Amino acid sequence: MLEANRNEIHEVYTLCRILGQGFVAMGQADGGTGMNVPVALVERQDYDGKRRFLIEGDNVLAEGRGYFPRQDFVAAADYLLDCLLLSKEETDISRIQPFFDTVGIGDLCATTQDRTHLHIALWHADAPLLGIRIQGRLCGYTPLLSGGRTANLKWEQTGVRFSHPAVHKINATDNPDSVAEVVRRILYIESMGGVFKYADVCDRIFRSNLLMIDTNLPRILAAMVRALHLDNMNRMPDLIAMLEEKNPLKMKSELVSKHGFYGHKVRQFLLAAAWGMRPAKTYDGTPSAISGYVMVDGQGGLLLFTRAEEQTFADYLVAHTKLETGLPDADKYGLLERENGAYFLKLNLRVGFSKR
Repeated sequence: MLEANRNEIHEVYTLCRILGQGFVAMGQADGGTGMNVPVALVERQDYDGKRRFLIEGDNVLAEGRGYFPRQDFVAAADYLLDCLLLSKEETDISRIQPFFDTVGIGDLCATTQDRTHLHIALWHADAPLLGIRIQGRLCGYTPLLSGGRTANLKWEQTGVRFSHPAVHKINATDNPDSVAEVVRRILYIESMGGVFKYADVCDRIFRSNLLMIDTNLPRILAAMVRALHLDNMNRMPDLIAMLEEKNPLKMKSELVSKHGFYGHKVRQFLLAAAWGMRPAKTYDGTPSAISGYVMVDGQGGLLLFTRAEEQTFADYLVAHTKLETGLPDADKYGLLERENGAYFLKLNLRVGFSKR
């Protein structure tokens, strides 16, 4: 029996679909399809080295294994898509294992250190390889940015002093991973005259990473994270509209309205996260191995976004990502905590892809 989870099936489905159809459609900002671009070669890292698949007419040359009809990969992709649409976390895909063994697909997920899933050459086999990361609506949970406790921001609580017993009572809960309990604490403290003022990014590496993108970015993200928790606002277009209305940085109105200041900063952040910026790893702006994304839609269609069409990809990310809440206990946030004589409360930053 070959048991596979959704992420494993999702990745190998994408490989088979590309080899079967022989092209990928360029993605548009609204999630629509643009021009179909021929794929000449697909390379992926397997357990014992690189596997190369060359698309030649109606056949696929699996190096070291021989030629196979592209239609065989279409049939494999159709079967894997049916498995994904069953919405099970684990699926027995033993039926397709003989085909994988024949064409040289060993690991269902590529074994790489650079977070790419495969490399593709467009138009002809000698073209530069693009490092591709696969995302989509049919896979398991794979956020755009999730650093756990590393991605926490903190606010200083002022305006009213609470005794130690009062703080203990405020923090008390039977459900430590409840985001609703975090919101309850904030609202209670503010109802008692407390004020929360943004203070800092908790982790020094993540702070530096955000400052590398823009020195105002931590305060912009803080306003967004607060709106997520207190206003139940998570979609990026809504959050950008909120920033433009409230103008937390007190920018000149012309810069906000005519130049789209806040939308531009959010796009910079989303692109940096997509191209490899992680909260716990030092980011110096150097391009990572990821040079494109294949996004899989809810029906199994493939959309390609590359660095060459970065503005289109940025607009796509704004339209198809959202802020998400973490797990307060696991990610160590949401409690009123004493630090250097003052009280602080942390909230978590996490960005996921919309399923719609």
